[in-house]
Amino acid sequence: MQGAIRFTEMEQVVFGRPAAEAVAKEAARLNKSRVFIIAGRTMNDTTDEVDRMADALGSAYAGRHAGIPPHSPRDAVVEAANAAREAGADLLVTFGGGSVTDGTKVIQICLEYGVTDMSQLDDYCIQTSEDGRTVIPDLRLVGVRQISVPTTLSGGEFNPLGGCTDPVKKVKQGYRHPSLVPVSVILDAAPTRHTPEWVFLSTGIRAVDHCVEAICSPQANPYCDADALHAIRLLSSGLPRVKADPADMDARLDCLLGAWMAMTAVIAGVPMGASHAIGHILGGTCDVPHGYTSCIMMPAVLRWNAEMPEHAERQKIVAEAFGRPGMAAGDAVREFVAGLGLPGTLGKAGVGQDQFDLIARNSLHDRWLHTNPRKVNGVEDVLTLLRMAS
Repeated sequence: MQGAIRFTEMEQVVFGRPAAEAVAKEAARLNKSRVFIIAGRTMNDTTDEVDRMADALGSAYAGRHAGIPPHSPRDAVVEAANAAREAGADLLVTFGGGSVTDGTKVIQICLEYGVTDMSQLDDYCIQTSEDGRTVIPDLRLVGVRQISVPTTLSGGEFNPLGGCTDPVKKVKQGYRHPSLVPVSVILDAAPTRHTPEWVFLSTGIRAVDHCVEAICSPQANPYCDADALHAIRLLSSGLPRVKADPADMDARLDCLLGAWMAMTAVIAGVPMGASHAIGHILGGTCDVPHGYTSCIMMPAVLRWNAEMPEHAERQKIVAEAFGRPGMAAGDAVREFVAGLGLPGTLGKAGVGQDQFDLIARNSLHDRWLHTNPRKVNGVEDVLTLLRMAS
């Protein structure tokens, strides 16, 4: 066995403390005086959580922007970046779901490179050709960092890779640099009670997808397996408890901690597979929420991969983590998704077969399609996976 574990430039994770108090303390620790909040629309418009955070920051509060839409479209990201620049921000605080967190990573690039129009972002995104060759731009250290307070479970706040959708090409693209990861993450269960149930639960399945594809990866290792397995245990217990009792803060914190541990393999460098790759396209091209893409694609990809005996062995570990030893992993995941009342087919997510060809072609440009445990040999294999998920 050979390998290397990559760590990020995150300094700390604070959990179990009130978000407003923790953010104010972090801003003081970092000696920042112009803190700009980028909040989700629901959190800003329907709760007093953002107001309380602004009050806690006191004179260090420089303003806010609310409402980066799902999948972080370029135009909305640039609009938010322009607002942060005008406010003279020296620290960004994201308060909301994955689109806010990912979009703010690209906002950091906009501030660093003076991007004021979305077409300028072409110079900074990752490019992958149909044969899997990937070019990652050599970006420099960004000067304005972010603190993240997540209210969903996708886990992007632990990743130095950000996603942003080109609304012209209808494709979600990646942006990567070590300094794009938040300098700190605050895990507070209380604000997540405002997150719509379907969003909280489905992004929890997204976190499960990180674990499953990490365990099944040919580049899996014991260090990452340990976190992935315990993350599945926390999420497979916590998500049903949240559904049964939305006021169960212990269950919500278990889910947040599970989502954190689920990201260990991703940030350590273990590549994901076809569920993530096709999921990116379903999001950027078809506007399917990323949590739903994992609910739909993960069981299908597991079943397709398991047709190769060498892949079926690793999947036994997944089924055992769900407490379903002897069951096929794809069936165990599908059963768990159904138990949470989440959609399990492309049709239930509004994706028709007339879109399959475009999804398949676009998927070839996602680098994780080419790191799937079972080799994906072009458009026809992707179409097979889409049919299995329909």
